[in-house]
Amino acid sequence: MNTPSLLSPTNARAGSLACVGMGMTLGSHLTPLARSHIEQADVVFAGLSDSLVEMWLQRMHPDVRSLQSYYREGKSRMKTYRQWVELMMTEVRAGKRVCGVFYGHPGIFAWSPHKVIEVARAEGFAAHMEPGISAEDCLYADLGIDPGRFGCQHFEASQLLLFERRIDPTGYLVLWQVGLVGDRSTARFKTGPAYRQLLVDLLSRDYPLDHEVIIYRGATLPIQQPRIIRVALRDLPEAPLTAEETVVLPPARTLQPNLAMQERLDALDRQAEVDALA
Repeated sequence: MNTPSLLSPTNARAGSLACVGMGMTLGSHLTPLARSHIEQADVVFAGLSDSLVEMWLQRMHPDVRSLQSYYREGKSRMKTYRQWVELMMTEVRAGKRVCGVFYGHPGIFAWSPHKVIEVARAEGFAAHMEPGISAEDCLYADLGIDPGRFGCQHFEASQLLLFERRIDPTGYLVLWQVGLVGDRSTARFKTGPAYRQLLVDLLSRDYPLDHEVIIYRGATLPIQQPRIIRVALRDLPEAPLTAEETVVLPPARTLQPNLAMQERLDALDRQAEVDALA
């Protein structure tokens, strides 16, 4: 049975939508498929982090419409994101091929691309998300982290404060949007040291206050280098942070063997050897 996400060309409505990722670094992260969606669109909406990146995108298409002007201090970001959805859907409903271009990966810390695709599919339009190189991808490369070595947890910083979550200090802990931690209004662009102190108080249950914390921001222009600052956990409240920085806590404890599970695995291995000889 067909679903709205699997519409064929014969039963899809005339308009269409593609949300693609620009990647993090200008000019070097855009995939050929994402470029194709941009070039073939009738109208392109840009939710990008840098005006230079927007200017570069404008060289690829004659009708690029910036979404950045809908942000405003004191205005809920959710209101802005809903406006983005409606702007894109207005053109889709008019029968146009619409491409939304977002920095990094369009599905990571990006509410509008997920929502507009959901709305488009529910209304019978073809809609697609094309991944891009995300800040997470750059973080692993720039910091030399293999998430498969010790494991890696990711939390949005405010969510970690507001809900009961279980932290595993034997793996890496990656905290997003620490510069906005504690903002429940979704209308501010940053919070202050007192809010970050609450985060430190929470983290100090699992990490010593002298534990190294890495503040990271990936490069968005080819001439830039990633921003990497190492501070003690206790100093995080006074560190300069924006919403774009990510905070990484390396493991604080060693992995502890699960002896009971290892014994069960040993038993399975012995049984497998017996079965192989039978």
